[in-house]
Amino acid sequence: MKPDRMLGAARIGLTALAAALVMAGCANGPMAGGKAKVADPNTSSLVMADPASLGFDPAKLSEITTAVDADVASGKIPGAYLLVGRHGKVGYAHGFGVQGPGQTTPMSDETIFRVFSMTKPIVAVTAMTYVEEGKLDLDAPVSKYLPAFANVKVYQKDGTEVPATKPILVRQLMSHTSGLIYSFIQPNLPISKIWAEGGEMRTDLPAKVWAEQVVAKLPLIAEPGTAWNYSHGLDVLGGVIEQVSGKTLREAVKERVTGPLGMTDTDFFQPASKSARFAQSQDKDASISGVSLYYDYTQVTPYMQGGGGISSTAEDYLRFVLMLANHGTYRGVQILKPETVDKMLVDQTTPEIRKAGLFFPGQGMGFGLAMSLVIDDTKQRPGNGTFSWNGIAGTEWWYDPKNDLFMVWMIQDRRLLGEYQRKNRNWIYDALQK
Repeated sequence: MKPDRMLGAARIGLTALAAALVMAGCANGPMAGGKAKVADPNTSSLVMADPASLGFDPAKLSEITTAVDADVASGKIPGAYLLVGRHGKVGYAHGFGVQGPGQTTPMSDETIFRVFSMTKPIVAVTAMTYVEEGKLDLDAPVSKYLPAFANVKVYQKDGTEVPATKPILVRQLMSHTSGLIYSFIQPNLPISKIWAEGGEMRTDLPAKVWAEQVVAKLPLIAEPGTAWNYSHGLDVLGGVIEQVSGKTLREAVKERVTGPLGMTDTDFFQPASKSARFAQSQDKDASISGVSLYYDYTQVTPYMQGGGGISSTAEDYLRFVLMLANHGTYRGVQILKPETVDKMLVDQTTPEIRKAGLFFPGQGMGFGLAMSLVIDDTKQRPGNGTFSWNGIAGTEWWYDPKNDLFMVWMIQDRRLLGEYQRKNRNWIYDALQK
């Protein structure tokens, strides 16, 4: 339970009033019957049910507790949090250890984590609300909204740059097929050095200005639409959102997604008053392109990073997952139409695109708009149609429509992302009985 949910009816009344005032000023927010609707932030997203009634073997679930508790006891991790459920109900919710090294506060569903790339689906959903309104076109060139992208160039093996033969499309920003990159994926490549030296990690500019003044001047690694390369695409999308909305990315996300869903602890920056709830990694030296992963949640910058800047809680993020699982609606609050969610879950790749790129999610996988997709469950344990994404500090979520199963995992340790991805899949599907 959130600490600010424990202050009684007066606090609840103030929260509801504040939400109403916020939404009153959001003329383009989710509407129902002509009135803006907001999911109650004081009613937890964790609706608990007996795990056996949801088709889980309780003994198998207890093996998860034993295993992760052992990792905490050995000092491998300070702590973690895991939610597992089906049919909209939670059958397993467990906090392990404490929020960080030297802390005594137990991990809980209200611990705030930097979720890094789990920001991407939230920003993509924000963009899709503008697509529904006709303010944004998935198949339009990015240059329609950010003119500086009209003259992008492609890096060649000999070190030269030539004009791209096709424009970058908006949908390619979300599907990582734009030709943009992250320099940290292969930092020793010549193109990666150009990106790093070109200011890709700057935080002193708003997303729109950063996209046009920094990224638009950097070379692409491939022609748009020809290769999958994990990238700053969603960061540039943040700039597009700022252009079409006339708002900061932070304002747009709060108006369109996190505010209506009641995700009161999900934001690009957190107030110092919540510092007792911040999770931290035990690895203070971990970094991306020189930027520390030992994160200062309270640091406010002009730049809202659409690809990785958000922090959240397991309870908050579950609201977002359940919204997608329920075809765009959470507890009566519609964020997207069902057909819009369906569009996000169409594989944007081909075997050729997947092979040509780098860092693709794996065998049996495709990629939609800001989310990976299971397209062959003979090669992946989650069922066909499962959509998910993760964050570089180890956080992850998925929803498996074939089994109506969801998971949210929170941790802050870059080194252990892959390990716990594998373990969670094995643990959870081993426990699934029917």
